[in-house]
Amino acid sequence: MAESSSTLAVHRCRFVDFTPSAVTALCFPPLPLPSVKGKKAANNQAFPGFGPLVIGRANGNIELCEWTGSGPRSQAPQAWVVRKTLVGPYPSKVESLALTFRSPRKAAQEDIPSWSNLRLFSSGGGSELVEWDIEKGCIKRTLNSQGGPIWSIAPNHTSTILALGCEDGSVRLISLLYDELSHLRRLDRVKSRILSIAWGPPVPRQKKEQKPGAESDSDDDDDDEWSDSWLVTGCSDSSLRKLNFATGRVLDRMGTDKIRGERTLVWAVGVLGDGTIVSGDSMGNVKFWDSKTCTQLQSFQGHAADILCLTIGPDGTAVYTSGVDQKVTQFSYVKTARSETNPSPLVPRTAGRWAQTSSRRLHSHDVRALAIWPPYTPLPPAHARHFPADVAPVLASGGLDMSVVVTPAALPTATLAGKVANPLATSTSATFEDAYHRRLAYTSGPASASAVHLARGARLLMCTRDAGLTVWRIAPRQQQRSEEEEGWEAQGAQDGWERVLDMDLNVQTNVVAGAISDDGKWVAVADWYETKLFQLTEEKNGDLKPRRIRTFASMVQSQLPGSSSGASSLLFTPDSSKLVLATSASATVLIIDLGSVERPPRVLRKFEQHSIREGIVNGRVVRGKRHAGTSANTDGDIDMTTESQDPSNSASESDSDSDSDVESSKRVLTTITRMAVSADGQWLATANDHRRTHVFNLDAVQHHSALPTLAAPVHALAFAADPAAPGMLVLGLADNALEVYDVEARTFPRWARALVQALPQRFVRLHDPVLGVAFDAAREGQEDADAENADGAEAEGRQLPARTALFWGATWLCKVNLAERAGGAGGFEKRRRGKRKADANANGRVEVGDPASEQQRNFKLITHYRPLLFVDFVAPGELVVVERPLVDVLAKLPPAYFKPKYGAS
Repeated sequence: MAESSSTLAVHRCRFVDFTPSAVTALCFPPLPLPSVKGKKAANNQAFPGFGPLVIGRANGNIELCEWTGSGPRSQAPQAWVVRKTLVGPYPSKVESLALTFRSPRKAAQEDIPSWSNLRLFSSGGGSELVEWDIEKGCIKRTLNSQGGPIWSIAPNHTSTILALGCEDGSVRLISLLYDELSHLRRLDRVKSRILSIAWGPPVPRQKKEQKPGAESDSDDDDDDEWSDSWLVTGCSDSSLRKLNFATGRVLDRMGTDKIRGERTLVWAVGVLGDGTIVSGDSMGNVKFWDSKTCTQLQSFQGHAADILCLTIGPDGTAVYTSGVDQKVTQFSYVKTARSETNPSPLVPRTAGRWAQTSSRRLHSHDVRALAIWPPYTPLPPAHARHFPADVAPVLASGGLDMSVVVTPAALPTATLAGKVANPLATSTSATFEDAYHRRLAYTSGPASASAVHLARGARLLMCTRDAGLTVWRIAPRQQQRSEEEEGWEAQGAQDGWERVLDMDLNVQTNVVAGAISDDGKWVAVADWYETKLFQLTEEKNGDLKPRRIRTFASMVQSQLPGSSSGASSLLFTPDSSKLVLATSASATVLIIDLGSVERPPRVLRKFEQHSIREGIVNGRVVRGKRHAGTSANTDGDIDMTTESQDPSNSASESDSDSDSDVESSKRVLTTITRMAVSADGQWLATANDHRRTHVFNLDAVQHHSALPTLAAPVHALAFAADPAAPGMLVLGLADNALEVYDVEARTFPRWARALVQALPQRFVRLHDPVLGVAFDAAREGQEDADAENADGAEAEGRQLPARTALFWGATWLCKVNLAERAGGAGGFEKRRRGKRKADANANGRVEVGDPASEQQRNFKLITHYRPLLFVDFVAPGELVVVERPLVDVLAKLPPAYFKPKYGAS
């Protein structure tokens, strides 16, 4: 082993059988309708800022994602990241999603749609329509369809009505006015299922003539400028039907192709601004229809199997379809010269025709959902939107292979006017045919957190799933010194690991959080409404036997105002004596003493700093510094001092009694997503989905400080394992920015600014966002132990230097020395072409470069572990890397559709 490198013994764990859930629905928010009279400045010519993306999963969870760019229209290599996860009931699924505006007038004034102004609806194959409370993270209300299972949902363009396609062949209209959810009326019933729905273009409302002396309030009734005219439905009897909105009657029927004895299912339908109807059916045909005569204009055999989803480009000149054959096909509107003098009815009267222009295979299995940003609104030609061509739209697709794929989708004609920017920064090309696509990596836990947890002292690895958990034991490295590398990574109890506990839980929702104590004697697991605590005892055969603490849930519930004892995040302190519980409903932090055999668990203190509303301007907390003589009688200290200032002159520690309930009018609804405890158990850091971070002192059991609101959500949160500075908090943000915060001094230290403010572009522009950070635990008497037994140190691996962090994402590991500058050459080690990025010796240990070497740089990237679910140190110099290869996950799926062609090789 070279003297200038640190060698880590790596446990490459592939036995964790976590299976991500398939993507079943995708949804972007709509764009507000322009004003008919032009009173509002309808910004039709500007490219809208990238809005949020909503992902529906087959296990019932819904992921709320945000764009990670520094600006609404700037490039973002990480694209969309999960801000919050709405946990679905167990068991359940999501089949359809819809977003509407709570206030269209407010939406017209926003650059990008805000979560507070959006309403989210879903259906899961049953008869219940679900509305979600986005801020609280739970179900707000449900409504029965009164027509059997719901096959499709579609809101109108003014966000006032939601149409449901039901099993009984009827379209039910649901009123969304006044933030309510109620049945409005039912349209004509037909003898087939309603598999898909689309609304026709809205028409300007005809205003009634007013008397000369009457006052007009039309200036305030902009929401009523547009009215709905008709709908089109895709049915299960080989047909489409056009329905009149005012009368509810079927205006006409359009028949599709069919095979004798079989019905063709119209799975997808859409409408263009000129009234053209687009349909995709189970025969793989994409058809264009004239809405006035209800006759077929064009037909394409675009796919070899069922078309399951369809979306329309922002300008209405492109249509994207996909389905069972895994291909995404693009249809473009091509302008042609038309003859004005030829009276023949066979000559098309339109100025163009549709053509199948491109087809790409972006997935390995069925594609269930397509969505595009900016979203398309079928407006009449006089009011149609025209977006600038210098920014490429982004097409999102998802299906059974569990990952969302985003692709730049500029049209070839857009490149004629100049260079088109690729928002994903995947390639210089931005057209759908030539640009590189990106696969958004799946994560194992809610809000991009990990569902894998490690007990270092007991060497136990735990993974939670939808309604249960599994625990494995990792054998000590010393027992494996004589084994070969193949035996180390092989499966079986004698080869390095064994399964010691498998639990199925009785839960109301999917599991949200889990934790296992460092000594392996406690396990906590929570859904959205209840937290369960188990005490583990080891049996003679090595298996673990759990015993539930029955009084725990009622004890937690007694400290909270509602009837829920659920948690959004759980964490044990390093000495396994306390449990930190972040409640799901109220974002309250509970410090719980686990007690002993004679003494049951009890709550030591509860903190409500995350739910207290403070001065917020443009989403950032604004609070001025207090002067030196000001008494600390508020909810906490958030004053940021510099190293030149005396910390004693800053605000003192908070001694306010946070046990008192905060008034409901002052509460802010949020969810705590990350928690971390320092190695000595003194400091606790918690972060929520509003990008706010609080620090608590566990020795004094009181609130210590609050960090300024960060520019991006916190994805990685940990305290440095430096005995000289145990209160050094390291934060990794969703856009791969880093922050270092000195908890004791309540400041961002000056020594870390050179690194934080000059991160290498290659690190910042990594396509997968940072998911976690790990520190090598300090080893007592390290030098003496190495001197006495050098062979033992060789077998275990040498620990990393102090203040060295190991950041990790889904496809990469990066070692960073926080005390050094980023360095030259982009901050990364230069290596010759063709050489591996990480050298592994014969014992399977990875050598991580030391900054002392001239040929090394501060940042070193390793990319041959993927996809990663969890990375942490189980012992000094001993790293646990949990992988879940996509090949292993896809092997459990049914075979993908494949149709061999005669003569093809």
